[in-house]
Amino acid sequence: MSWVKKFLILSLLMIVFGIISIAGIYFYLKDDLPDVTTLQDVRLQTPMQVFTADGELISQFGEKRRIPLKLEEMPPLLVEAFLAVEDTRFYEHPGIDIIGIFRAISVVASSGDFSQGASTITQQLARNFFLSREKKIVRKIKEIFLAIHIEQLLTKDQILELYLNKIELGQRSFGVGAAAQVYFGKTVHELTLDEIAIIAGLPKAPSALNPVRSASNARARRNVVLGRMLETRVIDKAAYDLAIAAPVTSRLHGAQITASAPYIAEMVRQDMVNRFGEETAYSAGLQVFTTIQSVQQAEAKQALQQNLYDYDERHGYRGPVAEVWQSTLVETDNAEHKFEQENPLSTEEILAYLDKQSSIEDLRPAIITAVHEQSADAVIAGGQQVTLPWDGLKWARTFQTDERQGVAPKTAFAIVKPGQHVLLRQQNDQWRLSQVPQASSAIVALDPHGGAIRSLVGGYSFSQSQFNRVTQAKRQVGSNIKPFIYSAALEHGHTLATIMNDAPIHQWDSNAGIAWRPKNSPAVYDGPIRIREALAKSKNVVSVRLLRAVGIDNIIAHLQRFGFTASDLPRNETLSLGSASLTPLELVTGYAVFANGGYLVSPYIIEKILSEDGELLYQHKPVTACRDCETASVATRQTAEQPVDAEAQMDQLFNTLSLDTPLNQQASVEQSAKQAEQVISEQNSFLIADALKSSIWGGGSWQHGTGWNGTAWRVQQLKRRDISAKTGTTNDSKDTWFSGFTPDLAVTVWVGFDDANRSLGRALWHANMGQQQSAGTESGARTALPAWLAYMKTALPQYPEQPMNVPVGLSSVRIDLQTGLLTNRTDHTSAFEYFKPGTEPKQYATANIQQISFDKAQDKKQDEEEVELF
Repeated sequence: MSWVKKFLILSLLMIVFGIISIAGIYFYLKDDLPDVTTLQDVRLQTPMQVFTADGELISQFGEKRRIPLKLEEMPPLLVEAFLAVEDTRFYEHPGIDIIGIFRAISVVASSGDFSQGASTITQQLARNFFLSREKKIVRKIKEIFLAIHIEQLLTKDQILELYLNKIELGQRSFGVGAAAQVYFGKTVHELTLDEIAIIAGLPKAPSALNPVRSASNARARRNVVLGRMLETRVIDKAAYDLAIAAPVTSRLHGAQITASAPYIAEMVRQDMVNRFGEETAYSAGLQVFTTIQSVQQAEAKQALQQNLYDYDERHGYRGPVAEVWQSTLVETDNAEHKFEQENPLSTEEILAYLDKQSSIEDLRPAIITAVHEQSADAVIAGGQQVTLPWDGLKWARTFQTDERQGVAPKTAFAIVKPGQHVLLRQQNDQWRLSQVPQASSAIVALDPHGGAIRSLVGGYSFSQSQFNRVTQAKRQVGSNIKPFIYSAALEHGHTLATIMNDAPIHQWDSNAGIAWRPKNSPAVYDGPIRIREALAKSKNVVSVRLLRAVGIDNIIAHLQRFGFTASDLPRNETLSLGSASLTPLELVTGYAVFANGGYLVSPYIIEKILSEDGELLYQHKPVTACRDCETASVATRQTAEQPVDAEAQMDQLFNTLSLDTPLNQQASVEQSAKQAEQVISEQNSFLIADALKSSIWGGGSWQHGTGWNGTAWRVQQLKRRDISAKTGTTNDSKDTWFSGFTPDLAVTVWVGFDDANRSLGRALWHANMGQQQSAGTESGARTALPAWLAYMKTALPQYPEQPMNVPVGLSSVRIDLQTGLLTNRTDHTSAFEYFKPGTEPKQYATANIQQISFDKAQDKKQDEEEVELF
């Protein structure tokens, strides 16, 4: 037998043996091979996105960053780059590259090295979806079989599209769309040739070759990709030379956030995890639309932060962040000042130092480089050189305590020195010395008609503290409780014209062995006073007297109608002064009852949820205030007999869907539209809302006399007659509040320290001679109101002013302002007042002033007697 015939027989036997071996291996591994038909309905893991009501992106959640794209949506040059470097024969082979496999086998046989790659794009796809990355022969054989199956199941374009969307490209980016955003902050169509080559080079080793991790490694791999593109004639020599010369510049880019609302984003994240579980919430590509209005939200954040800066500046400068080098102020012979500096850093060293420092919100780290008589020079992170003018420095009296500040500085030498690491911010296009505020704040705006939250800021900075003070901080509300106390009084025989005695109270507590002496703030007492005026002036002792007149049990039952939890309402007379602890969200929900005609709405943040494909999965149907619904009076009677379950009411904020409901069935679980419970009468809500207008307009040009101001008189600058508002301050100014509303918007602001025992103190100002003079204790009107005003200046123009509509069942009669009785006079001593039918005064004012003086003396005598407090 000739050697040729022997060779042919041997070859045939080897082929047969090979086929039998491959078949045997296939049947041996068949049961372990995954079902590749799942690729026909694959859902790529994409992050959840959270939007404002007007479509601005708030946040994105998910470990894997992915932006799925159709193959036709990808630039041809990007596709060709991957083919050139990963699989040049992709459109010719059946899923495996025989030449590449033999090359890899020869390397293994000769050296034992398993690092030689021979995987086609189809094999990589099989590995990414179904297999691990371990370099074992069994895994490689499985990969080959799976690749062949995939090629039989899908078209080449489908395989390539899945690959380019699935491939891991480092920094938690998966797919070319995400990589373009993460590394360059661009869409795939905005990428330059050199950037395309960088991304195409990443599959080989995404952690080691990405340009953020190593620019040099990325450059070397980029050049390999460009060489392959030139070799396969995807690009010409001119394009190659231009791309090779391009520098590698890259940094991490997050999602393109267009609305800053991190506290809201976290609320949504928690809610979505509760609804769907972590895996679905973070990877199903859900699109969550909130109730937030982007413009209002931006103003809420700005108003809160600026108000905290203003408070901080009133209380003094706590000094630099650090001293990078030492400087000593000395006087020269000509009486000029200069600094002796010890080992100052060079410009390059300063920039290197600043690069390691972190910014917080709009505060920029900087190094003071020179100080002049009334200005200073500084270098900001990034290398910008700026000048601090005197207007940006002169506020910086030395902080001593919350109650005391140092003398007003006269020169910049007394404030800063070269070498100091400080924080700067811009205000009115001018740089200003600043510091991270120690006080905290919260602001929340609610639509009173249905409970949609329009704005919410839970603190100065989410990066500094993720504690959401709007929903988590229960703080004493101070005089913000009084409208609810007065509402109860109106339900128990009092009117806005009822006369109460504004006189000191002295009451003995035998258990504690001390006298309880609630005081007005300021400690001014007007004697006999109408309830309307007492509420507008926030008279503490009148609130105590009303609680006594109505009874503590009746007061607590009435307050529960507004959604307040009984356990948060102290069962003693301090309740009338605001010792109840509520969150800002609970409080603004209560105020919304006065704004909407007496209905308790449920606050909510999620408006709708869409699937990755835009299918509506959930649409919130709020319980709404409905003045014309027939069931309103029934709800009122039921509520009056049994207080609202406040905890259950607030739990609805995050539990509107069944957690066990499959994602594809969520659309059928929509909360049906319901009518909110009417917890107080329309007449009661109108009377309180109208009385709270007197907090703004006082006894001025409105309709209730002349000669006095309410505590919220600064709101007059908004020039709106449909605003009702109330200040609030607790003992020792530990908490300050301002709540106000129109028929379309209710807003609450809180300012205080996270340490509930720390007082906001008092601030000082300085006359021309430098003498310290008191500017007063921090209070609701001084500390919380400015943020409320700043926010409303932007928000209110979106809500047209509404005329006052007096509800059916109220009458208006002219009363004497001093006695609250009827009068025929039409001068400044009288005004019209609203009454429920049958509660109008029956007598005319004549000689009643003497009777009231007698009553005042009797009340004072009784108050000075020793009686039990509880």
